[in-house]
Amino acid sequence: MDALVVSQRLTIRADELRLSFARSGGPGGQNVNKVASKAILRFDVRNSRSLSDAQRHLVLQRLSSRLSGEGELVLHASNHREQARNIEQARERLAALLRGALAAQKKRRRTRPTRGSVKRRLDAKSRRGALKRDRRKDHE
Repeated sequence: MDALVVSQRLTIRADELRLSFARSGGPGGQNVNKVASKAILRFDVRNSRSLSDAQRHLVLQRLSSRLSGEGELVLHASNHREQARNIEQARERLAALLRGALAAQKKRRRTRPTRGSVKRRLDAKSRRGALKRDRRKDHE
Protein backbone atom coordinates (compact mmCIF):
# COMPACT_ATOMS: atom_id res chain seq x y z
CA MET A 1 0.00 0.00 0.00
CA ASP A 2 1.26 3.48 -0.91
CA ALA A 3 1.44 6.55 1.26
CA LEU A 4 -1.79 8.57 1.32
CA VAL A 5 -1.46 12.10 -0.06
CA VAL A 6 -4.00 14.22 1.82
CA SER A 7 -2.78 17.61 0.61
CA GLN A 8 0.41 19.26 -0.62
CA ARG A 9 1.51 19.70 2.98
CA LEU A 10 0.37 16.37 4.42
CA THR A 11 1.12 12.79 3.43
CA ILE A 12 0.22 9.87 5.68
CA ARG A 13 2.88 7.18 5.61
CA ALA A 14 1.80 3.75 4.44
CA ASP A 15 2.96 2.03 7.65
CA GLU A 16 0.50 4.16 9.67
CA LEU A 17 -2.52 2.82 7.77
CA ARG A 18 -3.85 -0.60 8.76
CA LEU A 19 -6.07 -2.39 6.31
CA SER A 20 -8.23 -5.42 6.99
CA PHE A 21 -11.05 -7.11 5.12
CA ALA A 22 -14.39 -8.71 5.90
CA ARG A 23 -17.28 -10.23 4.03
CA SER A 24 -19.46 -7.52 2.65
CA GLY A 25 -23.21 -7.15 2.60
CA GLY A 26 -23.00 -4.99 -0.51
CA PRO A 27 -23.16 -5.91 -4.21
CA GLY A 28 -21.59 -9.11 -5.47
CA GLY A 29 -24.27 -11.77 -5.84
CA GLN A 30 -23.21 -15.23 -4.71
CA ASN A 31 -19.64 -13.97 -4.70
CA VAL A 32 -20.47 -11.96 -1.58
CA ASN A 33 -20.54 -15.12 0.55
CA LYS A 34 -17.02 -16.25 -0.28
CA VAL A 35 -14.93 -13.13 -0.93
CA ALA A 36 -13.91 -10.61 1.72
CA SER A 37 -14.39 -7.47 -0.35
CA LYS A 38 -15.29 -5.03 2.45
CA ALA A 39 -12.29 -2.84 3.26
CA ILE A 40 -11.71 -1.62 6.82
CA LEU A 41 -9.10 1.14 7.04
CA ARG A 42 -7.69 2.19 10.42
CA PHE A 43 -5.61 5.29 11.12
CA ASP A 44 -4.24 5.90 14.63
CA VAL A 45 -4.52 9.68 14.99
CA ARG A 46 -3.06 9.87 18.52
CA ASN A 47 0.18 8.08 17.66
CA SER A 48 0.65 9.28 14.09
CA ARG A 49 4.13 10.52 13.17
CA SER A 50 2.82 12.08 9.95
CA LEU A 51 0.75 14.71 11.78
CA SER A 52 2.29 17.69 13.56
CA ASP A 53 1.12 18.40 17.12
CA ALA A 54 -1.14 21.21 15.89
CA GLN A 55 -2.64 19.01 13.16
CA ARG A 56 -3.14 16.13 15.61
CA HIS A 57 -4.94 18.45 18.05
CA LEU A 58 -7.25 19.76 15.30
CA VAL A 59 -8.10 16.27 14.03
CA LEU A 60 -8.72 14.92 17.54
CA GLN A 61 -10.96 17.90 18.32
CA ARG A 62 -12.94 18.11 15.07
CA LEU A 63 -13.34 14.37 14.44
CA SER A 64 -13.83 13.34 18.08
CA SER A 65 -17.25 11.79 17.36
CA ARG A 66 -15.73 9.56 14.66
CA LEU A 67 -12.77 8.29 16.72
CA SER A 68 -12.67 5.04 18.65
CA GLY A 69 -11.72 4.98 22.33
CA GLU A 70 -8.07 4.46 21.39
CA GLY A 71 -8.04 7.52 19.14
CA GLU A 72 -8.32 5.52 15.93
CA LEU A 73 -10.24 6.63 12.88
CA VAL A 74 -11.97 3.55 11.41
CA LEU A 75 -13.52 3.64 7.93
CA HIS A 76 -15.56 0.89 6.28
CA ALA A 77 -16.08 0.69 2.52
CA SER A 78 -18.29 -1.95 0.92
CA ASN A 79 -20.03 -0.18 -1.96
CA HIS A 80 -18.20 -2.07 -4.70
CA ARG A 81 -17.82 -5.71 -5.71
CA GLU A 82 -14.05 -5.47 -6.01
CA GLN A 83 -11.80 -5.28 -2.98
CA ALA A 84 -9.42 -2.87 -4.75
CA ARG A 85 -12.19 -0.32 -5.40
CA ASN A 86 -13.32 -0.53 -1.77
CA ILE A 87 -9.74 0.07 -0.62
CA GLU A 88 -9.51 3.12 -2.87
CA GLN A 89 -12.85 4.44 -1.63
CA ALA A 90 -11.79 4.07 2.03
CA ARG A 91 -8.50 5.87 1.33
CA GLU A 92 -10.30 8.72 -0.49
CA ARG A 93 -12.78 9.11 2.36
CA LEU A 94 -9.96 9.22 4.93
CA ALA A 95 -8.16 11.90 2.92
CA ALA A 96 -11.39 13.92 2.60
CA LEU A 97 -12.08 13.66 6.34
CA LEU A 98 -8.56 14.82 7.21
CA ARG A 99 -8.71 17.67 4.67
CA GLY A 100 -12.00 18.83 6.16
CA ALA A 101 -10.70 18.65 9.73
CA LEU A 102 -7.52 20.57 8.88
CA ALA A 103 -9.18 23.26 6.75
CA ALA A 104 -9.08 26.74 8.27
CA GLN A 105 -12.51 27.74 9.47
CA LYS A 106 -13.78 31.15 8.43
CA LYS A 107 -14.21 33.75 11.13
CA ARG A 108 -17.82 34.79 11.50
CA ARG A 109 -18.44 38.43 10.70
CA ARG A 110 -20.92 40.07 13.03
CA THR A 111 -23.82 41.73 11.25
CA ARG A 112 -26.60 43.97 12.48
CA PRO A 113 -30.26 43.16 11.88
CA THR A 114 -31.83 45.30 9.16
CA ARG A 115 -34.20 48.11 10.12
CA GLY A 116 -37.07 46.21 8.48
CA SER A 117 -36.42 43.00 10.43
CA VAL A 118 -36.25 44.93 13.72
CA LYS A 119 -39.55 46.67 12.89
CA ARG A 120 -41.23 43.35 11.97
CA ARG A 121 -40.02 41.75 15.22
CA LEU A 122 -41.28 44.64 17.36
CA ASP A 123 -44.62 44.72 15.52
CA ALA A 124 -45.07 40.98 16.12
CA LYS A 125 -44.22 41.45 19.81
CA SER A 126 -46.74 44.25 20.23
CA ARG A 127 -49.44 42.22 18.44
CA ARG A 128 -48.76 39.28 20.72
CA GLY A 129 -48.86 41.52 23.79
CA ALA A 130 -52.15 43.05 22.64
CA LEU A 131 -53.63 39.58 22.14
CA LYS A 132 -52.64 38.59 25.68
CA ARG A 133 -53.88 41.93 27.07
CA ASP A 134 -57.28 41.35 25.41
CA ARG A 135 -57.60 37.96 27.11
CA ARG A 136 -57.46 39.55 30.58
CA LYS A 137 -60.70 39.82 32.53
CA ASP A 138 -60.22 43.39 33.69
CA HIS A 139 -59.11 44.88 30.40
CA GLU A 140 -60.31 48.38 29.59
